[in-house]
Amino acid sequence: MEQQFRVVKRSVDARQRQLKVNLTLLTNDNGQFIEKDAPIPLYEAPIFHDVHHAQHSVNIIGAGPAGLFAALTLIENGIKPIIYERGKQVAERKKDIAILNRNQGLNTESNYCFGEGGAGTFSDGKLYSRSKKRGNMQRVMELFHHFGAKDNILYEAHAHIGSDKLPNIIRSMRECIIEHGGEIHFSTCVDESLFQSLIASSPHRPTILAIGHSAHDTYQMLMNEGVQLEDKGCAMGVRAEHPQALINRLMYHDPSPELVQLLGNASYSLVTQVQGRGVYSFCMCPGGHIVPAGSALNSCVVNGMSASHRNSPFANSGMVVEIRPEDLAGLVLEFRSLGVQEFKLQGLTFQQYLEHLAYKHGGAPSLAPAQRLKDFVDGRHSQTLPACSYLPGMVSSRLDEWLPAHIGKRLQQGFRDFDRKYRGFLTNDAVILGVESRSSSAVRIPRDPDTLQSVSTPDLYPCGEGAGYAGGITSCALDGINVALAIAHTFNL
Repeated sequence: MEQQFRVVKRSVDARQRQLKVNLTLLTNDNGQFIEKDAPIPLYEAPIFHDVHHAQHSVNIIGAGPAGLFAALTLIENGIKPIIYERGKQVAERKKDIAILNRNQGLNTESNYCFGEGGAGTFSDGKLYSRSKKRGNMQRVMELFHHFGAKDNILYEAHAHIGSDKLPNIIRSMRECIIEHGGEIHFSTCVDESLFQSLIASSPHRPTILAIGHSAHDTYQMLMNEGVQLEDKGCAMGVRAEHPQALINRLMYHDPSPELVQLLGNASYSLVTQVQGRGVYSFCMCPGGHIVPAGSALNSCVVNGMSASHRNSPFANSGMVVEIRPEDLAGLVLEFRSLGVQEFKLQGLTFQQYLEHLAYKHGGAPSLAPAQRLKDFVDGRHSQTLPACSYLPGMVSSRLDEWLPAHIGKRLQQGFRDFDRKYRGFLTNDAVILGVESRSSSAVRIPRDPDTLQSVSTPDLYPCGEGAGYAGGITSCALDGINVALAIAHTFNL
């Protein structure tokens, strides 16, 4: 019998001068008879039930990865999901994002953060997580594959779909949810009145809260309604962009075009400690673009994305500093001097403060403040700025002067440390843009570790990144699955 195999894991080890490609293979030579030429099965396909007239239903606030994967899991368990999403469907979001990229204005309800699929839909689609969250992470990949992702996401160590492909996958998920009896209400922001109505439907209809980390107004509404929230450690900083050819040389050690074609454009993962706080790269996008990721007027936020081919001439990454709640003490007067809205939680206030600072030093509506990387570290004004993938445009600015010292000084030392590891990383051919302030939630909504319900509000299930229990597409999706399974358990399903 001809032996067959399937790749189940692939990773590239570029830590030494000699590159290694590590493969884990599954073969059909397991002591059991398999018909010749029969394919090795990929996984067990999901079974979605008809829930049009299901006995049980669940409200879901938010149609990001946590909300969508919760909905799909509920349908697998015979429960009807009813989703409320403040933004638009992906096709309509594209129009608003195109306007934003042309620097013609921000739709505060339809942008890179809000809308079908959440923040990940148009900001890369990386399916990699450092999270050690309990659950079946492989099932997340399998569901993405079931709805249209390519086979390689099932085995790549740093799987990636791409911002050009992910919208169609999200649309397929929506069509599946509706076809099987679920409901999705777009352009429906959950305010106090609707929230009270949803909670009043308990105990017969629990509510999953999957709002994402950028819904500051919803956080305020929840506090007004007596839901317990608390400050949580987070990270903020800038986004750095290098020529991709430079990153390929640093990571692959003078690569040939054939090697780059085989392995793809190189990525990196950097981390150091500066004055007791972590400084690290986040959401690295090889062959990518920097995008305007704000969701409020008079603020400037940047993020990164890559299309599926990752063939842009630029490589970008968030470069962020760990922030703990105690680091925010003493900044209240600075907040007030800028007229920033003060929340009961300092993390939210600090986010708005930093984003408004970036807006003040950039330009309306979406011009980003920028500085050449070595100029930033050396404390110099950049007379000119290099070519950059950020479409709305840049304004030369002294980020080293206006970033809060506990961020700016640590970033400067962090870049020096990274250059010691990869000589040439610290260069004026690179540019930094401000600010990267949404790398993680500054808020946690406490929940019972066993039931996953809010500790203050019965039948409310905080979920995903906005609740402070995940960070990125895959860990949010997994948290959505776990919460949906917890609810199914309460129904004895």
